[in-house]
Amino acid sequence: MEETFPRSTPPRRATLKDVARAAGVSQSTTSRALSGEGYVAAAARDRIVAAADELGYVPHAMARSLRKQVSRSVGVLVSDLRNTFYADLAAGIAGRARSRGYTMMLVDDQGLLDQELHAAQAFVATRAAGVIVTPLSADVSTYLLRQRIPVVEVDRRFSAGACDAVVIDNASVARRMTDHLIALGHRRIALLIDETDWTTGSERFAGYTRSLADSGIPDDPSLVVSAGWDVGGARKAAVGILTRRDAPTAVFAANNLLAEGVWRAASDLGLRIPDDLSIVSFDDAQWMSMVSPGVTAIAQDAVALGEAAMDRLLDRIEDPDAAATTTVLEAQILPRGSTSAPRPA
Repeated sequence: MEETFPRSTPPRRATLKDVARAAGVSQSTTSRALSGEGYVAAAARDRIVAAADELGYVPHAMARSLRKQVSRSVGVLVSDLRNTFYADLAAGIAGRARSRGYTMMLVDDQGLLDQELHAAQAFVATRAAGVIVTPLSADVSTYLLRQRIPVVEVDRRFSAGACDAVVIDNASVARRMTDHLIALGHRRIALLIDETDWTTGSERFAGYTRSLADSGIPDDPSLVVSAGWDVGGARKAAVGILTRRDAPTAVFAANNLLAEGVWRAASDLGLRIPDDLSIVSFDDAQWMSMVSPGVTAIAQDAVALGEAAMDRLLDRIEDPDAAATTTVLEAQILPRGSTSAPRPA
């Protein structure tokens, strides 16, 4: 037997008019009291605030922004929140935005160009004060700038000179990491990389090749392997290169997901790290300090990257005519136990 109950009607959200009626004042007086703009007698202000609290009244932020032609919300567009790098980046932006009185609208475009553009259009429609984006191409920044929306490109840069950017010196730190492997005696060093079209991938590739060239190691294009965008693809690609007759003695994974794929591939093949294979990663991840041996990694402070991007956006909002600038943050190498000299031939 089933019992049925009458559906209850959800309570109606309190309006400014409801607060004014409860406080016994006009709507204009109520609006001035709650916004803090304009004179309201202290006794009336106290009644209005008490009525708003009792009714659970929340001001309509978007309507207020449209009336004033200002917004206290910023759009944030990232590529993949499943990747801890982007999650930490968003956390840094959110914390700094909150401390400066802004709210954040966060969208994950999943690395898809059409989703990126749809999100940018939504930010324009909601009158975002500015947008921080990890761009997939120059199109998104170009579109937002045409709509007169301030933009900061973060992590990678496509519109140098057109808008502000906050990035890491990818080439320099990738070269230093490759130098580390060469100093241990490695000569066959594979680079597993997701792409070389973005500034992140192209600069990491450039740092790797520059290190080899400076050390007089011949270029071997077969050691640069496109490994897809996820752990599964990287694992498969790593198995392929590690089972070659002329297998590398070290692998440089260009991001943390690729590094996980290499680690799993080494386990699949029974390779001991670092005795049989040295592994290093661009991007640190929590698991890298939990496994044994730990993985030597380039650590970007993604939270600090997000904070710097938010500061740059707020500076741009305050001074829209200033010249575009690029802020370059440092990254550090965290040495752990995943590298050693290669086995004698």
